[in-house]
Amino acid sequence: MMSELEIGGLLFVVTFLVLFSGIPIAFGLILVSLGFLLAFGDDGGLSAVPSTFVGELSNFALLTIPLFVLLGCAIGASRAGKDLYDSLHRWLYRVPGGLVIANIIGCGLFAAMCGSSPATAAAIGKVGVPEMIRRHVPPRLATGSIAAGGTLGILIPPSLTFIVYGIVTQTSIARLFLAGVVPGLVLVVLFAVYAWLRTRLQAPSAMAAAAAATERYSFAQKMSGLVRIAPFLCIIVAVTVVMYGGLATPSEVAAIAAFLALAMVALVYRTYRPREVWVIMRDAIRESCMILMIVAAAAVYAYMMSYLYITQSVAEWMFSWNLSNWELILILNVFLLIAGFFLPAVSIILMSMPVILPVLAHNHVDLIWFAVILTINLEVGLIHPPLGLNLFVIRGVAPEVALRDIMLGTLPFVAILLLFIVILVFFPEIATWLPNTLMGPGK
Repeated sequence: MMSELEIGGLLFVVTFLVLFSGIPIAFGLILVSLGFLLAFGDDGGLSAVPSTFVGELSNFALLTIPLFVLLGCAIGASRAGKDLYDSLHRWLYRVPGGLVIANIIGCGLFAAMCGSSPATAAAIGKVGVPEMIRRHVPPRLATGSIAAGGTLGILIPPSLTFIVYGIVTQTSIARLFLAGVVPGLVLVVLFAVYAWLRTRLQAPSAMAAAAAATERYSFAQKMSGLVRIAPFLCIIVAVTVVMYGGLATPSEVAAIAAFLALAMVALVYRTYRPREVWVIMRDAIRESCMILMIVAAAAVYAYMMSYLYITQSVAEWMFSWNLSNWELILILNVFLLIAGFFLPAVSIILMSMPVILPVLAHNHVDLIWFAVILTINLEVGLIHPPLGLNLFVIRGVAPEVALRDIMLGTLPFVAILLLFIVILVFFPEIATWLPNTLMGPGK
């Protein structure tokens, strides 16, 4: 008879193999859950699976997911990414590395509108990468900067990662959103500083210097670019004021933001024809269903682990290590970093937090701060093989750049992300100051 820890070890191996086989994540989790309940449980355990699956989907907080997905799809279907890039470039073209910096800031602003990393990388990359290469920016810097800038989509609110984390851990989504603001802005600055230093230290080619010398924008041209993106900046301001002013719940804020995005796309970009609206709705439904299926399947997976006493046994086993907070955070960071190389962010949160949560509570670790640490670890996974979703997004928008060069271009940004995790460990106030200031100390 296998012990609970041995069953847990077997479960880890089987889950990894099933998910890595390419089977859809939701179906893989359900398959593993049913298999282990059949092998190690009883009829009582199996009878609760349907109610667990359906019950998880009845969680009202999940309404934020399809609404924020709709927001991202609406903005992604417009020319907002191109307008963001054009507007920022007109103001920064005289700054060394200004073209790269404009794309990085554009990624940050687009992330604040859509909450999706692949969508951010695709929207800014479609315009930014070809334009940077045309203006003789090194391909590795051009592709690496947008692949890394795109990762900000899961850190700068609204963030689907934070929404899922908040639902799983029963923490305030509004507080999580606030916790991501300052770290997100700091990363934008760090990425931009690297681009500036890299450009300063590298002598420009004759063609790049000639192109920069002939480029001029008047003040009127600079302002005209800002006017075009002003409506989308208004959405960001509206979401910020409504949510953090306590005027609406996260679900209501998501509905307001989605409505405003659809209205702006129709009015500003004339995207109101049935065929165009159908594409937005189709993509939103596809992505929402995928995420919600994973959430429900992960609830069954978590139920299976609890029913077989795996969660409790692993937590008790980790308690027996008597780890200090420093040792615990180091181990969890390594685990999350490696997991992010192979699995999507949402899957990692849903599968690992039921086990990690009791350990964090036992060691009195701030769950809001840990959410930011977790998210930045998962950002690294987005630009690191073998999964590296953003790498393949950039490869799709810049097929002329070899995948190897894209990967090498992201390495300095991976180093910046890892360094920032270390900084956050020593200075947790970077993440906790804003939510504690605006909403009071967390309980």
